[in-house]
Amino acid sequence: MTRSLTVVQVGPQTLIQDLGRPGNAHLGVPPSGALDVPALTLANRLAGNPESAAGIEALLGRIQLRANCSCTVAVTGPSVPLSVGSRPVDSHAPVHLADGDVLTLGVPSGGLRCYVAVSGGIDVPPQLSSRATDILSGIGPDPLRANDVLPLGEPVGLPVGSDVLSPSSAPAELVVPVLLGPREDWFDDPAGQLAAGRWTVSEQSNRVGLRLDGDALRRAAEFESRELPSEGVMTGSVQVPANGRPVLFLADHPVTGGYPVIGVVTAEALPLLAQARPGTPVRLHPLR
Repeated sequence: MTRSLTVVQVGPQTLIQDLGRPGNAHLGVPPSGALDVPALTLANRLAGNPESAAGIEALLGRIQLRANCSCTVAVTGPSVPLSVGSRPVDSHAPVHLADGDVLTLGVPSGGLRCYVAVSGGIDVPPQLSSRATDILSGIGPDPLRANDVLPLGEPVGLPVGSDVLSPSSAPAELVVPVLLGPREDWFDDPAGQLAAGRWTVSEQSNRVGLRLDGDALRRAAEFESRELPSEGVMTGSVQVPANGRPVLFLADHPVTGGYPVIGVVTAEALPLLAQARPGTPVRLHPLR
């Protein structure tokens, strides 16, 4: 019997994600993958999967999934109301679904993205060795829609629980460590400007980049009218476009860019960026 889930309802953006397809920048392909990697890998461990298994990334929750077989699911990320049929269940713990059971995610109380892992993993065909959906290049599965049937792989491990496991919580103000470079010399007192600047997360943010509203960064006088040839950029790059308001590149970012990169966000801060809602206050903390 084929193991599968049926998508009953989707939220504003419901995607299949795994750990992405790094190493393909020479082909013009972004790394993609889950924006909150710790949340996805935790969900997979709870469901008995390898950390690299494909799961579901649900923006603002609001999804329903019907099991077409007996399986184990785990939901991680921010705190979110969760039920099987009319029965409330816990997130951040293994949950058994019988054939025909419907899992419902509500709206998370904070943060943006919930992650759903299912025993066996989502077994859609990989592209460039990954099942991740890349919204910039269009590589990978299409965003999920109601009535989609998702094939599941065979379980390979046992669900792993924990006595106490707290949901992640989004801070009231996001303080983001930034390593200066490679183009900090294009800006007047780059460390001072970053430390003094105040921003909020823009509604224009997406999986490509976290856009900031607020103070404009000033270029140094000798670079005010200069243009920069396109050069490689990486996840976490803090690019400064012509309006001076920083863009923090996330997993679906372009692999090259023509605006100067004043610094790079530390890897440890990327999961916090993934969960930052529009309007969240942001400070950039330069590291020397």
